[in-house]
Amino acid sequence: MRRIALVGIDGAGKTTQAHLLAKGMTAAGLPARYRRNAGGRRWLDRLAVRLGRPDARRLIGRSGLMLFEAVLRWLAIARANVGSSGAVAVMDRYAVCQYVSLRTHGVGGGWERIARLAYRVFPRPDITFLLWLPPAEARQRIEARGTDRESLEHLVRSATAYWSLPESTEFVVIDARGDTAQVAGLIRQQLTVRLPAGAPITGPPA
Repeated sequence: MRRIALVGIDGAGKTTQAHLLAKGMTAAGLPARYRRNAGGRRWLDRLAVRLGRPDARRLIGRSGLMLFEAVLRWLAIARANVGSSGAVAVMDRYAVCQYVSLRTHGVGGGWERIARLAYRVFPRPDITFLLWLPPAEARQRIEARGTDRESLEHLVRSATAYWSLPESTEFVVIDARGDTAQVAGLIRQQLTVRLPAGAPITGPPA
């Protein structure tokens, strides 16, 4: 097992759980590295606000945003794959997240075909965890963290897009409605049975 991906809608806890999983695997004697594969939209949204625009889409247009995000995520995934030699790469987002973004913004079709051609150079993860969370609850979490904003409509479209992907049949679905420790336990449980000889994965060191 060389690559583990955690995907899901914004607010589902991908980043938190990816960090915990990488620490837990390393503590269990299986060196792992956290890798963030963001598309940069949150950063661009903040830049747009500073420039007097409501969001990134209003700043550079829908097509511009999709191109910016696709290129930045491609570079991040390339760096993550190259830089994880000798360790399991715990991917915070992966290629499927770009396909979901395109579908969520209503620019699938040709855009997605191009994206899939560009992203197919990357190996598929050995396991992809989909952190499932109701969109309304995800929005509450986003509002609570106070670093960005997302509409309920966008989150609903994003959730629907994940289930619409052909890759969805391969996802290992994790119920992300519990607290951080509970969700981490579910991920460890699912991962342990897939490792050689059932090697245990512990929680992160205290």
